[in-house]
Amino acid sequence: MYTAIQFIYEVHECLKLDPDHKQCFSHYKQVKKLNKQIQSAEELIQQQRLASQSLHVTRSYTKQKNTSQNGLTAKERICHCLAQVRQTAKAIEVCSEVLKSDPDNANALKDRAEAYLQDEQYEEAIKDFEKAREQNENDRQIKEGLERAQRLLKQSQTRDYYNILGVKRTAQKKEIIKAYRKLAQQWHPDNFQDPEDKKKAEKKFIDIAQAKEVLTDPEMRSKFDQGEDPLDPESQQGGGHPHFRGGWENFQGFNPFGSGPFRFKFSYN
Repeated sequence: MYTAIQFIYEVHECLKLDPDHKQCFSHYKQVKKLNKQIQSAEELIQQQRLASQSLHVTRSYTKQKNTSQNGLTAKERICHCLAQVRQTAKAIEVCSEVLKSDPDNANALKDRAEAYLQDEQYEEAIKDFEKAREQNENDRQIKEGLERAQRLLKQSQTRDYYNILGVKRTAQKKEIIKAYRKLAQQWHPDNFQDPEDKKKAEKKFIDIAQAKEVLTDPEMRSKFDQGEDPLDPESQQGGGHPHFRGGWENFQGFNPFGSGPFRFKFSYN
């Protein structure tokens, strides 16, 4: 591959012969600057300082509209940076630009697939991972990513704890607890007198408490984010979570709002 470094060297040699060649000198400065941006992106990836620096790299690049191979390489690394720091929409946009010029770019496919997963576009993620696997079938990350995407798609079609609480997958613990308390107050069975409505509320209330239990526990949330339901007996080989075995009658001894025995009456500030 004809790299930016080779180009810089050759232009530099040319300038030795003709230092006043304005067009040559202009190209030399542009490619040198672009190469510096590529190196900067590579260093950020290696040093895992993506969160604080990716926007700076992106802004620097967008000031130049370079369609050369070196410009494509820079954009590929920025695509990776954005996917890593979960700037989902921008990652999808930049990765798509790379793939428009290079449809079989396995790295860009893999990074866009990760961004699609963050955006809960599981079917699109599966397509990208499958195409990336065609280009590099021995890549372990692609294989694991595809399996994770398939699990998350299946999971999204059954019980989704994020949807139950109405929060995003990127929600912080504070947001999760706030959503849980609001819904728990709304669906507490004591709010309903009709037997059918009470039965529906009991189920809803348990679902809400289960969602909070999973999403506020780092280990269980990590399992769920990988496509495994930590409260599903089949996933746990007959285990399940001890707080939530059985129906409402077994749930009444657990107080989801704090320690101590469960009571049907709550007061809220």
